Amino acid sequence: MTVTTSRQGRTLIIRIDREDKRNALNPAVTAGLDQAMNTLEDDPELWCGILTGGTRIFSAGADLKTGPGEPTERGGLVGLINRQRSKPLIAAVEGLALGGGVELVLCCDMVVAARSASFGLPEVKRGLMPDFGGAFRITRVLPRNIAYELLATGDNLTAERAERLGFVNLVTEPGGALDGALDLAARVNANAPLAVRAALGTAHREVAPDESASWAHSDDAHAELLKTADLREGIDAFFERRPPVWTAR
Repeated sequence: MTVTTSRQGRTLIIRIDREDKRNALNPAVTAGLDQAMNTLEDDPELWCGILTGGTRIFSAGADLKTGPGEPTERGGLVGLINRQRSKPLIAAVEGLALGGGVELVLCCDMVVAARSASFGLPEVKRGLMPDFGGAFRITRVLPRNIAYELLATGDNLTAERAERLGFVNLVTEPGGALDGALDLAARVNANAPLAVRAALGTAHREVAPDESASWAHSDDAHAELLKTADLREGIDAFFERRPPVWTAR
């Protein structure tokens, strides 16, 4: 299985389990995340969720060979990106979260990261742009100029810098992200669950208003990039392990 789940009290732990492929997001991962998120939402005994990856990497993003597969009915892209949620979701990040991996983290309400973790949107290094909402959602969790830096350079943001900037709630020692997230979930679950959902639901309306215009612009821009020679060059360079030669065509 590429996505596994386990329960700890009222918390559902959702783990992307494809470490041999850097937890890349393929159709099987999409289906697994969708099923797990449906369980979290539908089971009244579950009050909080934790999304995590392996001990070495959270996710390197979309699988360049297969893509993430078709959007799901309830979750949209990767089974989570477009989902309307009511229950708290915490990201527990070890190692790299890149591209679509960061865009999954952006779907979560809180983030716990190991000191060795880092976050990046490297799509521009391949002739692409973040197209799972990252290009506009990253500006909501980071200062504008820092968000622009990540989008334009494709460079990574360390967990400690991300905490200073307010993107990460808690930094742990390597190997401790899941335990840190479980502790945070326990603090959440100590409160009245309907009140927590009402409070977060109200906050979501303020932080993430109607995204339809942003999605339309992102989809149009991404569609234009798919026609470029630079995209083909970026992907070829990645698989051939060489620097790309850009032509702006």
